[in-house]
Amino acid sequence: MVVDGAHPVRSVLRLLRRRPGRISLAIGSFMLKEIPLWFLPVITAKIIDIVANGGRTSTVLVWFAVAFVLLAQNYPNHLLYTHHFMRVVRDTGAGLRNALAARLQSLSIGFHTRASSSIVQNKVVRDVENIELMLQQVAHPLLSAVMVLIGATAMTAVMVPEFLPVYLLTVPLALLVRHTVARRSRARNERFRLEMEVFAARVGEMASLIPVTRAHGLERTAVSRVADGAEGVRREALRLDMLNGHTASMSWVTMQLLGVACLVLAAIFSLTGALPITPGEVVLLSSYFALLTQGLIQLLSLLPVAARGVESVRSIAEVLQEPDLEQNEGKRTVTAVTGRITLESVSHRHPGATQDGLHGVDLDIAPGETVAFVGPSGAGKSTILNLVLGFIRPTGGRILLDGTDMQELDLRTARRFVSVVPQESVLFEGTIRENVTYGLDRVCDDRLRAALRDAHALDIVDSQPDGWDTVVGERGARLSGGQRQRIAIARALIRDPRVLLLDEATSALDPESEAQVKAALDRLMRGRTTLVVAHRLSTIRRADRIVVLDGGRIAEIGSHGQLLARNGRYAALHAAQAG
Repeated sequence: MVVDGAHPVRSVLRLLRRRPGRISLAIGSFMLKEIPLWFLPVITAKIIDIVANGGRTSTVLVWFAVAFVLLAQNYPNHLLYTHHFMRVVRDTGAGLRNALAARLQSLSIGFHTRASSSIVQNKVVRDVENIELMLQQVAHPLLSAVMVLIGATAMTAVMVPEFLPVYLLTVPLALLVRHTVARRSRARNERFRLEMEVFAARVGEMASLIPVTRAHGLERTAVSRVADGAEGVRREALRLDMLNGHTASMSWVTMQLLGVACLVLAAIFSLTGALPITPGEVVLLSSYFALLTQGLIQLLSLLPVAARGVESVRSIAEVLQEPDLEQNEGKRTVTAVTGRITLESVSHRHPGATQDGLHGVDLDIAPGETVAFVGPSGAGKSTILNLVLGFIRPTGGRILLDGTDMQELDLRTARRFVSVVPQESVLFEGTIRENVTYGLDRVCDDRLRAALRDAHALDIVDSQPDGWDTVVGERGARLSGGQRQRIAIARALIRDPRVLLLDEATSALDPESEAQVKAALDRLMRGRTTLVVAHRLSTIRRADRIVVLDGGRIAEIGSHGQLLARNGRYAALHAAQAG
């Protein structure tokens, strides 16, 4: 779905053109249902002239029958218009949300690190809703004004063609009003959107930091930060409201003056005989002009809604046009993984850094081998895991998976053979079963039970009132940290990965929970290539090799026993933790 932030109106029209059949049916139904709006003044004029000229009652009844038929057909055609047009609007909204979700899944981890999740959520929810509201609220009066303009112009051309130049004043004046406020409206709407995004980010921060806020008694500080954001929104919203007020008043006064002028002009022409205009035609012309000005006033009053929708198109385009993608398209699909990982002179420099965070690392990891990474904070442990996952790319050297440079692989397919157990496992609002089988189809009960058993998580299921159909709450809030970790391990086990990445998987747990999770991890690591990042050296004693990192370089490498015997950096770390 292509959305161009530089041409938002064109983008909206392009979105609507994606469903030409329904749009055509909607416009056709609208044209039929709106006939009474521009034809009733003709009927009114005819009846007035019949009365003024002492005509027959039967002729009045004929015109009444015509009016009845025209009004009655409005109901079914309005339903048809609503069905087809709103189907297009809702389909467009769903399509935009799906396109945003797909794009967000294609953008690099670097983008997601920079972008606030609250702002991204705002784009998917609020901005798409603004576009739907714009289409819903602007389309009807816009089409109605066009139909009235066409109908009124056509009927006037037939009945009083000399009066057509007066109509030509309305559209230029409406365009002048719009042009006068368009640039200021865009700037004000953009500032208001940016303030809303800042506010959304602060609310998101407040929600995530509530435990920290409560623990340190910082409630007033948190409220003050949100209040500052709310004040920015209030200030920009008020400025936008005042601009919209100026626009609405200017539009109303201008169009009403034109309407009065039209009535007076038609009356003068009729009274003076300058034009052969009957009393009915005076009413006709006045009614048409009133309809025109009313439609244009309504359109101009909807400029704020339209401006908000157009600004939301630009906001969505920021994501859909973001170039920072994971480069997977056209690369080799991975259909099997044995688990050999090779780092050849790998370096990495984080964006904005002045020096490399990882320097020339060489390491060959055999299939099924467990390698642990230890070292002080900032040594490069998590960077290596992110490089192996492909979340970040080497700025020097290369990483091979089963002998193939990972730059040549579609990493989405490679990750199907990888599982990650982070320090803080994230569960979603759903059942235990849904969390464990996330992304898998038709998982039988025996396979699910085996994964839970091997993850030492069956006791969690048995203790819940609804077993594995128990809802765990948002982010697994109804489970303890150790329980969440074991559910996450079951999620990894059920996929039978060939490569396993453990990032501080037990560091946040109490000793009892840590023992249970370690037992589950031992089962998970068996026969799989495993990379472990750990601060607690007690959790990696049985690793095949331990890599000691310092300043982004490998300082030492060997087994637990070998490194202790060497009496180097690892031995010093071990002695410090042993107390």
